Amino acid sequence: MAAPSHVLPFLSPAGGCAASSARARSHSQPGRRAGLLRCSAAAGQAGFFTRLGRLIKEKAKSDVEKLFSGFSKTRENLSVVDELLTYWNLADTDRVLDDLEEALLVSDFGPKISFRIVDTLREEIRDGKLKSGAEIKAALKRCILELLTSKGGNSELNLGFRKPAVIMIVGVNGGGKTTSLGKLAYRFKNEGVKVLMAAGDTFRAAARDQLEVWAERTGSEIVIDNDKKAQPPAVLSQAVKRGKREGFDVVLCDTSGRLHTNYGLMEELVSCKKVLAKALPGAPNEILLVLDGTTGLNMLQQAREFNDVVGVTGFILTKLDGTARGGCVVSVVDELGIPVKFIGVGEGMEDLQPFDAEAFVEAIFP
Repeated sequence: MAAPSHVLPFLSPAGGCAASSARARSHSQPGRRAGLLRCSAAAGQAGFFTRLGRLIKEKAKSDVEKLFSGFSKTRENLSVVDELLTYWNLADTDRVLDDLEEALLVSDFGPKISFRIVDTLREEIRDGKLKSGAEIKAALKRCILELLTSKGGNSELNLGFRKPAVIMIVGVNGGGKTTSLGKLAYRFKNEGVKVLMAAGDTFRAAARDQLEVWAERTGSEIVIDNDKKAQPPAVLSQAVKRGKREGFDVVLCDTSGRLHTNYGLMEELVSCKKVLAKALPGAPNEILLVLDGTTGLNMLQQAREFNDVVGVTGFILTKLDGTARGGCVVSVVDELGIPVKFIGVGEGMEDLQPFDAEAFVEAIFP
């Protein structure tokens, strides 16, 4: 007797279509046609999000000038590197590398990274691999780029394979969560994406008003519960259900700002995450932690705590145009192995930039 055949589920849309087609052959022609239509729709949605993620990433490369100007303060801090390396000679190696390490520390690369980079340069100089100031600078840039790409992984947004993609924004008070969400909506809308916002910050009335303004400015829809007793998980669940029902491409979920030391409020984020998954299996596709770039290395503890509680998938670093501490970008990636997805380099709606590691390194070490 022949063993019964089994169709294994695959994670890719193509695999799913194969399974549906196999099942369809055992049904009537109308049933087969319906199965193929479902496969076609799933593949179409997967292709839509893949193209969207790549398009947003590619546009970061065309915004190099904006990125360059946004890191002017950090670049000014690190300009001493060029001065040190212009007249470098082998006899001066220890002094130059000590001063280089100090420059990295001042820009908040952190002790561990600064020492590791300088130690690598020292070893390559000793082995005769680096013989000029220009070669040392190129090696310095290579070290930083390797840290960002090896530890940070893929900085493209993961939007999943079916609509709506759900993005949850979290962070402490005053970090720029709601503003970042609005700017993210603006970027999506410019690509023709149908966006729904969820006003999950039910504690601060001004947050709802602020999000309404952003919805109007970007042409997005918004879900708000004006009941003073409204709970954030309920609002987010309502938004995702509406997103499914009305065919939205992306649902952006705002949450209340909270200190990472407040256990009760941090646990609320876990509840928010659970209701999103219940409303739409696989959601949220991204949990983006907004970090204030002006806090420098102080952001590391926040990042650890939020990641431990809710599982952060990416960072949005804001206010980097107002600080000389741009090395914190490298520090947070190296410390947690989580990619930076976006950086804020200005106050304009278009100033939330997709993060590009090569462009970042060129902006601080031209």
